[in-house]
Amino acid sequence: MKTLLYEVDGRVARITLNRPERGNGITLDMPRELADCVERANLDPAVHAIALAGAGKGFCGGYDLVESAERELPNHDPSEPWDPVLDWQMMSRNLRGFMSLFHSDKPVLCKVHGFCVAGGSDMALCADLLVIAEDARIGYPPARVWGVPTSALWAARVGEQRAKRLLFTGDLIDGRTALDWGLAIEAPPAAELDERFEALLERVALTPVNQLVMMKLLLNQALYAQGLHATQALGVFFDGIARHTPEGYEFARRAAEQGWQAAVRQRDEPYDGPR
Repeated sequence: MKTLLYEVDGRVARITLNRPERGNGITLDMPRELADCVERANLDPAVHAIALAGAGKGFCGGYDLVESAERELPNHDPSEPWDPVLDWQMMSRNLRGFMSLFHSDKPVLCKVHGFCVAGGSDMALCADLLVIAEDARIGYPPARVWGVPTSALWAARVGEQRAKRLLFTGDLIDGRTALDWGLAIEAPPAAELDERFEALLERVALTPVNQLVMMKLLLNQALYAQGLHATQALGVFFDGIARHTPEGYEFARRAAEQGWQAAVRQRDEPYDGPR
C-alpha cells in the first residue's frame, strides 16, 4: 500500500493514514486502499473493531491538491468544455472508499488529533465513533469556495442548524465543541487522547462480533431511511459544480499563479476577523 498502514492487534484492526509529510493528504489511491483494508478486517474472524488514525501532526488535511491546483488541468480550464461525469466518476469512487467505514460490518472508531479538515472530515464522519482531542480542529473550509462535502453527513452528525452554521461559513470547531455538539463521543486533552481512545476501543472489542454487526446494521438503517444515498449523490455532483463556478475558476487561477497555500490564505482572510 502507498498511503496506509494496516495491522491487527488482538481483536482490533488498525488502519493508519500514512502520508505525514503531506499532512496525510488524500490521493486517488487512499480511498481504494482504505476500502481494501476495511474488507480485510471484516473478513478476519479475529477482528471485532477497526481503529482509524493518522500518522504525524494531524489526522488528515484533506485532498492533496497542491499538485493538481498548481498546474493547469484541461478539465478545469474555463475555456474548455467541462464534462461533469468525469468529476462524478472520480469523486463517487472516492466517496465509496470513505463509506467503506460506514458500510463496514464491524464498528469503526476514529481518533482525531491536530487537524481534520475538508476531505479528511468527509472520511472521518463515515466512522461510527469519533474521539477528538480537545484542541483538535475539524470542519470543511472548502464550503467557502471550491468544494461540497461528498459524504453529506454533517446534518446527521450535528443537526441541521449546526451543520448550516459550519457549512455557511466554512468555520472549524475544536474537540470541546465537537463533544458539546454530539460529533465526538469523547474529547480528552491531547495528552490523554491515546489512552482514552484505547480504553473505548477495548470495551467495544469485548462485544461478540455477531452482536456488533447486528447493532451497527440496526442503527445505520435510520440514516438510510432518511435518504442518505440521495443526499450523497447531490453532494458528489455539487462538489464538481463548485469547482466550475466563476469563484471556483478564480480560486484555481490564483492557485496556479501564486501557489495553493497563497490561494487558501486569500480565501480565508475575510473570515479571520471576529466571529
